[in-house]
Amino acid sequence: MKWRGRRGSANVEDRRGSGGGKGLAVGGGLGGIVLILIVTFLGGDPGILLDGMGGNGSGGSSTGEPYQATEQEEELADFVSVVLADTEEVWTEVFAEEGMQYEEPTLVLFTDSVQSACGTAGASVGPFYCPADYKLYIDLDFYGELQRQFNAPGDFAMAYVIAHEVGHHVQNLLGVMQEVQPLRNQLSEEEYNKVQVQLELQADYLSGVWAHHAQEMGYLEEGDLEEALTAAAAVGDDTIQMRSRGYVVPESFTHGTSEQRKEWFYKGFEAGNLDEGDTFSADGL
Repeated sequence: MKWRGRRGSANVEDRRGSGGGKGLAVGGGLGGIVLILIVTFLGGDPGILLDGMGGNGSGGSSTGEPYQATEQEEELADFVSVVLADTEEVWTEVFAEEGMQYEEPTLVLFTDSVQSACGTAGASVGPFYCPADYKLYIDLDFYGELQRQFNAPGDFAMAYVIAHEVGHHVQNLLGVMQEVQPLRNQLSEEEYNKVQVQLELQADYLSGVWAHHAQEMGYLEEGDLEEALTAAAAVGDDTIQMRSRGYVVPESFTHGTSEQRKEWFYKGFEAGNLDEGDTFSADGL
């Protein structure tokens, strides 16, 4: 992605090194980590999960000294700031075309653990969006996790992650999350999981809409689209479950299969607008 030398966002809050008080204790080894990822990975609402699990792990605590970032970390921080600025430009334009005003979210950089309006989260939950405070949260170490654990390298894979979280913010502004949340107490767990899948796939669609406009602005390079599709496939519920337990449980899916995530991202990439992103009415979902 062509990002160097371009404008970064003013809506970045750097909390690296400050810690988050009590961190989220993830029990059960890899199984526990994967459970957290399935529920909150790439934009699930972590509030319910975080509130329901004890936090007895210790996050980093502030020493009063400025956080000493490596050169690679600073470059990555600059990168995510530029991507966030691009999403601001795109969604401001898309909302204006629909007669609406876009409210920009804040991206919070943290290390180890962080306090949000949705609760205290450890870095193991992955990047997430908290609808209660209009903020995206990300530990930049996740970039390495994408490459090592999920085999999804490349800067545009990381851009997809950020765009997906912003997609949840768009859903929040459009009132989609407000419509979905009450269903948690009205549906069975299996039925609500299907709604969660629809919500996540719509966020994938919206990230594809952003990528469409980023290409029109000349920011994409050869191979970028493939990087995003690889990342979308890598975080499909079926892929994560097969890697962690050796079998899949479709009724427990909360984000969609690898093929579904790729399909809806690409659909948004082709459309470039809000019109074709109604996953809640789509056949087979």
